[in-house]
Amino acid sequence: MMIRRLLAGALAVLTGGTVAVVLFQSNPATAERRAQAPIVIGHRGASAHRPEHTLLSYEAAIAMGADYIEPDLVSTKDHVLVARHENEISGTTDVASRPEFTDRRTTKTIDGRAVTGWFTEDFTLAELKTLRAKERVPDLRPDNTAFDGLAEIPTFEEVVRLAQRHGVGVYPETKHPTYFDSIGLSLEEPLLEVLNTHRVRKAFIQSFETANLRDLRAKTRLPLIQLITWGGAPYDWTAAGDPRTYDDMVKPEGLREVAAYADGIGVDTRRVVPVGPDGRLQQPTTLIADAHRRRLQVHVWTVRNENSQLPLDHRLGNPASPVFSRATGDVMGWLRRLVELGIDGAFCDDPGMGRAVITRQAVGPGG
Repeated sequence: MMIRRLLAGALAVLTGGTVAVVLFQSNPATAERRAQAPIVIGHRGASAHRPEHTLLSYEAAIAMGADYIEPDLVSTKDHVLVARHENEISGTTDVASRPEFTDRRTTKTIDGRAVTGWFTEDFTLAELKTLRAKERVPDLRPDNTAFDGLAEIPTFEEVVRLAQRHGVGVYPETKHPTYFDSIGLSLEEPLLEVLNTHRVRKAFIQSFETANLRDLRAKTRLPLIQLITWGGAPYDWTAAGDPRTYDDMVKPEGLREVAAYADGIGVDTRRVVPVGPDGRLQQPTTLIADAHRRRLQVHVWTVRNENSQLPLDHRLGNPASPVFSRATGDVMGWLRRLVELGIDGAFCDDPGMGRAVITRQAVGPGG
């Protein structure tokens, strides 16, 4: 395992003819405080290089050195968990072009918002398996469209089996748990059933809501991660009439409450380093230190390659170029900055970039 990681870090990334070279100066104070190097989480697999939430994407993430692969989980009609970013699947599969499923198109209210399309909970697993995945953002990642139509929608169990074959962890997210509870397709029970059946010990379970994490705390010893966005509030709070928001959650008293049921927080990078009105980074917040005082790990999301997905300070190239927005910017410089601030892990669309930076940190500048 260590050989695989060191090779991945030494080579950095060799994908699509691009070699990434890392220049990293380790931070002794950070290294001394942290018991181990930050983890690299393959965000929806290696979604910078393959259509997200496919076995193709997860396999690529593993090859690039990810410690964990992340499946977002939703339910089928027959209560099987599958990996999709959303339960509405017109943007990630070919369902809209399949005449046999035309009558499944509908409008539903998901977390208080009207959504129109095709939904996993209206399909059996057998029906979903006839669909094929496609790239969700083809304008941003046109090369990924070369893989359109090749991959099925994987079940959570298939993702777990893949991870175990290669000795990496899984980092599942329960999507819209309040909604799925409301239609009798609770996500937590089948999630734990798969993890327990396969005796998974290397895993984190994450959610943007709070009630399901509290429920899971009583049922599993696996670490739980409270996700926190830049704005808004957990939907279960909103549905219950609780006026608090994610802003309240990152305050010292909010973190104290989170620490009662979770082992860490997964936060938008802007919670760690805010972005000003001009698009440039501002001074870091105290969130990492505040969370660590509560013995909470801090995992940040999402580190992406493309200029349009990076802070202005870390964009590279000619802004007048028609491909500037999707060109690879200084993603490693951005990740290095986050690591130096003391993060415990990062969700990376390109796990090879993350592995390169973190391996270089572990080896040191003279390694």
